[in-house]
Amino acid sequence: MSTDIRTIAKADGTAVRVLVVDDEASLTDLLKMALRYEGWEVRTADDGQSAIRIAREFRPDAIVLDIMLPDLGGLEVLQRVRADGAETPVLFLTAKDSLDDRIAGLTAGGDDYVTKPFSLEEVVARLRGLIRRSTLTAAREPVIAVGDLTLNEDSHEVHRDGELIPLTATEFELLRYLMRNPRRVLSKAQILDRVWSYDFGGRDSVVELYISYLRKKVDAGREPMIHTVRGAGYLLKTAEG
Repeated sequence: MSTDIRTIAKADGTAVRVLVVDDEASLTDLLKMALRYEGWEVRTADDGQSAIRIAREFRPDAIVLDIMLPDLGGLEVLQRVRADGAETPVLFLTAKDSLDDRIAGLTAGGDDYVTKPFSLEEVVARLRGLIRRSTLTAAREPVIAVGDLTLNEDSHEVHRDGELIPLTATEFELLRYLMRNPRRVLSKAQILDRVWSYDFGGRDSVVELYISYLRKKVDAGREPMIHTVRGAGYLLKTAEG
């Protein structure tokens, strides 16, 4: 994922809630994973009726909404959500080069749109923009810290106990994923999906290789922070846990 935009959260400290509505299960699964990586709470729906019901229960802070659904369609879903009094920002997903859909979506009260096929980075960036423009959120500081290890998402600098640690782009992304999930065991499959953008065709060995690179740079001569959980994956934690 792109690392040039800092993560956001709701001003009260709770996670941003996003509802993703599309009848393509593979697409909603990818979007759910990408948005959860941002630290957001995500629910999904595969038709309009379900979307309306979940929107009423879940009260999302933003909705990703396919304009073409098997029952009601995205425009009617938006109208019913708005009729409930919700001013939730809506990002429409539209067919490629479908100018009429884009105009209809924005005219009906949608806030933005992306056309299929799209990149996950684009959807996340658009949602960040919509959520920031609402009054519900506050920007987090770009620095992630776990013990004496710090990572700056804006400058791409990593320090351990004040010492600068040079990392490649892939090493930085892997460390960022570990640091965003401290004390959580991440499987090789999860790491491949996140760090190598879902479409990497390599083997688990690439994860082992880059974990070894990180250990040599982050843990060398220091108390180890990157740990292997045999048969399960890897986690990052301090000696104190």
